[in-house]
Parts: sequence; structure tokens; C-alpha cells
Amino acid sequence: MKVQTEKELLAAISNCAKVDNGAVKVSDRAAFREKAIDLLIYNAVFGQTPAIRGTARWAIKSAGLDLGVYCASIEGLYEAMGRGEVKGYTVPAVNIRGMTYDVARALFHAAIKNGSGPFIFEIAKSEIDYTFQRPAEYAVVMLAAGIKEGWSGPVFVQGDHFQVNVKKFKADPAKEIEGLKKLITEALAAGFYNIDIDTSTLVDLSKPTIYEQQRANFEVGAELTAHVRSQEPAGLTVSVGGEIGEVGEKNSTVEELVAYMDGYNASLKKHGANLKGISKVSVQTGTSHGGIPLPDGTVAQVKLDFDTLEKMSKTAREKYGLSGAVQHGASTLPDEAFHRFPEATTSEVHLATGFQNMIYDSPNLPKAMREKMYSLLKENFKDEWKSGQTEEQFIYKTRKKGFGLVKEELWTMPEETKVKLRGELEAKFDFLFKKLRCVNNKPDVDKHIKPVFIKPDMGREIASADVSGAPKPVVSDNPNAD
Repeated sequence: MKVQTEKELLAAISNCAKVDNGAVKVSDRAAFREKAIDLLIYNAVFGQTPAIRGTARWAIKSAGLDLGVYCASIEGLYEAMGRGEVKGYTVPAVNIRGMTYDVARALFHAAIKNGSGPFIFEIAKSEIDYTFQRPAEYAVVMLAAGIKEGWSGPVFVQGDHFQVNVKKFKADPAKEIEGLKKLITEALAAGFYNIDIDTSTLVDLSKPTIYEQQRANFEVGAELTAHVRSQEPAGLTVSVGGEIGEVGEKNSTVEELVAYMDGYNASLKKHGANLKGISKVSVQTGTSHGGIPLPDGTVAQVKLDFDTLEKMSKTAREKYGLSGAVQHGASTLPDEAFHRFPEATTSEVHLATGFQNMIYDSPNLPKAMREKMYSLLKENFKDEWKSGQTEEQFIYKTRKKGFGLVKEELWTMPEETKVKLRGELEAKFDFLFKKLRCVNNKPDVDKHIKPVFIKPDMGREIASADVSGAPKPVVSDNPNAD
């Protein structure tokens, strides 16, 4: 499947697509979806040179525009939620750590089946590193999956937990903020038109008032929002999210939400009188990222405070015009909990670990593959094996990092294996769309999302592809991903 040159790549798809006046025009949609897109995306991720990877990414983005598949901001829909014109469902946001093309295909397939329009693909700052998926790669995989499944319309790709590292911030605030600004710039250039800024790590509960506790959170959040606005493409308003409570820590309160929003809005005006602010706010109501593993490797049940979640969503909408509150770390909740998110008027829910666990625990994942991943985890992350942890607990806490270490091997598993795994994932996505009442709502997207078509630049795609995706040992981190 790997080609040797960019010329060979474009020649291989010439039976169904042509380069015409600097753009890819698809002449045979069925043939393009059947084989050409698979060839392009494989080389976009695993091509031997930046030129091959970049050319493949450019071809996918260009063909996507011709087919009506493009990266977009969900801002217009969330503004409509804030006005009360759209309601009744919760938008799922899904982090994909491995088997990325196949997981995305399963999600698109379930969305098409359910007539769903708003759903988000996301990846956290920490996940970008340990899954070996830079933004330029991740976004184009989502577009390719949409093309493969026959999707037509906007594709919402989101930077999740673009988070301040509190230790690094205390040591050198300017350097830490500058690093986040660079990541935001990179993500926007890739098509991440939805950015969740997470400065909640800066909340200081030792301060005497709630406002002062939130001060660093909202001041740095406003500065990063202003940077987003300075970098967003002309004619497009990026959807930006804020966060008031670090997931896994103390539960958030309405008072904290009000303090954060009042301070944030005042701080944002200092960067520009007419700057657009956030469209949603993430809160903590009892979850933890990835769940809490017990000694036998199972996950402890968590009780969410849905009443407080509902109150914060209502306050966010009625007082500040936001879409509502966002819930992180929800994918490991019991199935019977998900219908409560739309009931609590939650605007967005973040899901990740549950799908990762499905792949690891599936009888359809080859045993040898699972054993290899576990062996690599013990080899590469033995320094994270804490005293008193059972092997099952260690594996559960670190196995999110296993996907990057066998990235290409997972991608190239036999098709019959991937078909079975996609079927399992699609069934779960189908369940979630229904429980979140996110069905037959594509007309809302059609009505409130203004298409902005951004022509890809081949030179920029090649430049952004000049990063090796080859697996290597990953240092320990302190991730905050769902």
C-alpha cells in the first residue's frame, strides 16, 4: 500500500480522481470511496517521506471539498443552543487513541444511520504525544473516514484539554503559555476549528474568595482565547470551550461558574472589546478520566451529580448565552446513566476510555496483538508502576499508551478482524446517539452551521507532515484526557 513517490500516489487514483487547476476533482465517487481513499489515508499517515504524506493529506482535503466533506466549527449550533433555539440532546465528543481510521468509520456509519449531525472527533494535548497523532494527521484521518462512509457535510474536529501544566506554569508562566499558543496555532492550521482551553489546573482553592480562586484560570483562559481569535481563518469563528474544575478533583458549583464567567468576560475585553468568548464550559460533577481501576482491573462505579450539572447548564445558558455545561470522563459510566445527560440539558459529553476498553477487551482483537501491547507497556512505562498496584491496575492505567506503540500493526490487521471490531464499536455509538437523543438532528447542523471552505495548500501540508509518527518510548506524563 505504500507508494514510492508523490507521482505514483496521484497516478494510483487517476482512474477516479484528477488534479485539475490545483485541486482534486473526483470523477467516480464509488471507486474513490472503495479503494482510492484507503490508499491515500494510509500514505497520509505512514508514507515514507513528508512529501508523500503531505501530498496524500492535500489530496484528501481537496477531494473532500469536492465531495462536500470539510472541517468546520460547531460555534453556530452552540450559539443557537444558547439562544434556546436548539435543545433536547447532548453532543458526543469522542477521543480516538488507536485504530483511528476504523473507529472514526464506525462513528460516521452510526451517525448516518441515526440521521445525526452534531458529533465531535477530538484529541487531547497529552494524547497527541502518546498516540503519535499530530493535529495535521488526526484531522485528515477524520475527513478520510467520512469520505469512506459516504458522509456529506461538516466534520467537527476538536482540540481537547489544551491544558496548562501547573508545575511548568509556576516555574515559567510565559514559556508554558507560549507552548500552548504554538499548539493552538498548529491545531487551527490542521482544521481543528473547535478548541477546549483547559486552564482549570490553575484554580487555587487556598485563596479566600471563589473569584480569587478562579482568577488565574479566567485570566489565562482569556489570553488563550484571544490567541485563538488572532489565528482563526477569515470568515470562520472557532468554537472555544473553557473549564472551571479539574476533572477528578472537587465537584464544581454554580458559584464557581459565575465567578469564572464574570472574570473571564472582563479579562477578554482587555484583549479586544469585541472578541468572541467561549461557547461552553466544562465542569466537574464526579467523574475521573479513565475511571478508577480496582485491584482486579475492573472499574469502580461513579455517581454523578446530575442535579448540579443541570443547574450549571441552565446558568451557563440563561446568564451567559453559552450552549451549556460540558461533562468529561463519561465513557466508563454504566449504560443506564447516559439518558440523564440530555435530561440535565448537558450540551456536550466527552467519551474516550470506554471505546479503548472495548478494543482491548474484544474477543475479536487477536490475542497476540493484545499480549504484545501489554508487553510493550511493561517495557516502556515500568516507571509508572506504582507501589501497591496490581499488574491489572498498572495495565489499566497505562494501556491508553499502547495504541501508539503498535500504530501501524493495528491499522494493517486483516480486514475481517477490523470489520468485526468496527461492528462492535458501531453498536456502541448507535446506543449512545440514541441515549443522548442525538438523532435526526442533522437539519440543525444544516441550518446553523455556515459552510466555510478552506482550500488546502500542498506546501503547508508537506511542511506539517515533516514529523515522524514512528513509535518510540514515551516519558511519563500527567495527562488529563477522557
